[in-house]
Amino acid sequence: MTTEETTQVATEPLGDWRRDTNCGVPRLEHVGREFTAMGWVATRRDHGGIVFIDLRDRTGILQVVFDPDDSPDAHRRAHGLRSEWVIAVRGRIAARPAETVNPDLPTGQVELRVQELRVLGSSRALPFALDDDDQTNESVRLKHRYLDLRRPRLTHNLLSRHRATSAVRRYLDEQGFVDLETPILTRSTPEGARDYLVPSRVNPGSVYALPQSPQIFKQILMVAGFERYYQVCRCFRDEDLRADRQPEFTQIDLEMSFVGQEDVLRLTEGLLVAGASAIGAPPPETPFPRMTYHEATTRFGTDRPDTRFGLELVELSDLLRETKARILAEVVARGGIVSGIVADDGARLSRRELDELVAWVQTLGAGGLAWIRANEDGWQSPLAKFFDEGERERICERTGLRVGGVLFLVAGPRKHAQSVLGQLRLRLAQMLGKIPEGRWNYLWVTEFPLLEENAEAKRLVAVHHPFTAPFEEDLDKLESAPESVRALAYDVVLNGTELGGGSIRIHRPEVQARVFRALGIDPEQQREQFGFLLDALSFGAPPHGGLALGLDRLCMLWLGESSIRDVIAFPKTQRAADPMSDAPAPPAPGQLRDLGLRPI
Repeated sequence: MTTEETTQVATEPLGDWRRDTNCGVPRLEHVGREFTAMGWVATRRDHGGIVFIDLRDRTGILQVVFDPDDSPDAHRRAHGLRSEWVIAVRGRIAARPAETVNPDLPTGQVELRVQELRVLGSSRALPFALDDDDQTNESVRLKHRYLDLRRPRLTHNLLSRHRATSAVRRYLDEQGFVDLETPILTRSTPEGARDYLVPSRVNPGSVYALPQSPQIFKQILMVAGFERYYQVCRCFRDEDLRADRQPEFTQIDLEMSFVGQEDVLRLTEGLLVAGASAIGAPPPETPFPRMTYHEATTRFGTDRPDTRFGLELVELSDLLRETKARILAEVVARGGIVSGIVADDGARLSRRELDELVAWVQTLGAGGLAWIRANEDGWQSPLAKFFDEGERERICERTGLRVGGVLFLVAGPRKHAQSVLGQLRLRLAQMLGKIPEGRWNYLWVTEFPLLEENAEAKRLVAVHHPFTAPFEEDLDKLESAPESVRALAYDVVLNGTELGGGSIRIHRPEVQARVFRALGIDPEQQREQFGFLLDALSFGAPPHGGLALGLDRLCMLWLGESSIRDVIAFPKTQRAADPMSDAPAPPAPGQLRDLGLRPI
C-alpha cells in the first residue's frame, strides 16, 4: 500500500465506544470476559486465514485474533490493517493454546478474539522502525519525537520517571512540605552560568532572566513562614551541553526552616530511597557514607568521586623535594605537588597505550604524565635513572607499587594536578575493567570551601552560591583568610555523578553582607542586586537550608541510560535546538518592533 493510499483510508469515529481495558492488563483470570481495547497496531501476521495483531498502548502489548468463525466482517477488514494504525476492538478474552504462549509478555497467556473492529486512524509509512534495536540517527528520531516515544524503551523510561516523581511528591507531602511555585520571569542572579534573557515589551530596555534555580525565592518563602517548601521545577542555563546536561532541566527543589545540615541529609536520603524504589532501581542503604571535600579531592582528584573501585591518589611531594628528577623537584619548590596513581595490573598496558595516555593528559592542560613500570628486573621509565635506591624504596612503600604495576605521576599546582589525576583515574578504570557492574555507591561530600579564586576573573567567587552559610567557627577568617573558610554545603554523589547539592543558608543579614564584601560586591551593588533579599532577612528570618536534585539525571542513572535525552519527553540537541518544532527560530519583524529591538 502506497503512502497516498494510506492517507485515503476511511476511518471511523470513536462514537459511543469506550476502552474498558488497557493492552497490558488481561491475564488468565480474565478468560471469558468481554473487553474493548484500543491502541496502535505494532505488528500484523496472517496465519492460515487467521490474522494476528499485536495491539500496543502505553501499558504493553495484547495479541488480538481476527478469526472468520468469530466475525467474518472484522476478519475481512483486518487484512487491510497496517503498522501504527490506531484501532479499537471488541471481543472476548481466551487462553492461548499451550504451544503459542509467549513467556516474554505479561499478557502472553491470553489473547482477545475480536468480534468488532473500528479503524480510528491511519498512518503513513514510518521514517524508522520503532524497535529498540533500531540504529537510526538521533537527529532523525528527534525530528519525529512523537514516533520515537512509542518505542518500548522510551515509553518505559517516561512512565518510570512519572512513578519516581509521584513517589517523591508523596514522600515530601508526608514530611509536611508544601508544593509552591516560584516565578519563571525574574531578574538575573549569580548562579555560575549564563542566563536566558527575555526582553520586556512593557518595560522597554529591560529584560527578565529565566531562573537557573529558585534559590532566592525559596529562601524568601522561609522568611514568609512556610517552613517546608518543595517544587518539581523547570530551570534554565545557557551553557554548553553534555550527555547529562540540557538548557532546560527539571529539579526537585526543597527548603526547610529550623534545621541543620544533618536534618537535610537524612531527609534527602529518605527521598532517594522512595524515588529509587518507585523506578525499580535498588533502594540505597542509609545513612550514606560521608567524605569531606578535602578528602575527596586528595584521594580521588574530584569532589564527585566514584568509590566503586580503588586507584586512589597518593601524594609524593615530601619524598621528592630533593630528587634529582628536577622537573618534579622544581614543581614542589614552587608550591605545587607531585601526586600519583598505582595501577597494580598496569603491566597489561602496552607501550602504545602508555604513550596515548601521556598525549591525552597533555590535552587536559597538564605539563605531562610520567609513568614507572615495575618489572622483575627493575623499573622501566624515562625517569628511572633519576631515582636512587632509597627514593625507590620510599616511593614503593608509600604507593604500594609492586612488580606488574605501573605508577603514574603528575606534577603541578595542587588543584589542577589532582583534577588531571582524577580524570586519569576514571580512564584507567575503564581501560583495565575495574568498574564493577551493579554497584550503587551513594556518597555525601561535605565541608566545601566557601570561596575560591577565579583565575580568569582574578577575584574570589562562591563555590556554590553567595547565600551559603560559612561554618560558625570560620567566620573570623572571612576577611583575613577567606579561601580557608568552610561552607555548610553538601553534594550527594552516585557512582561518580553529582545528583545534586545544597547548603545551610545565611539567615543573618550582617553575615550575608560580609560574604558579599568578600566577593567584591560593594554596598551599592548589594542593594541593587539583592536588596529585596537583604530586606527580607532583616524582618525575622529563621535558620534554614535546603537542596536541589536533578530529576533528569537521577532518572538517567536509575534507568541505566547514558544520556538524559532518553528520560526527557522533548529534549534539545547538542546545539540546544529542537528539530521537531524547529526551535529556536528567527523572530518576526513585528515581534522585534514591539520589543524595541533591531535584527542583527
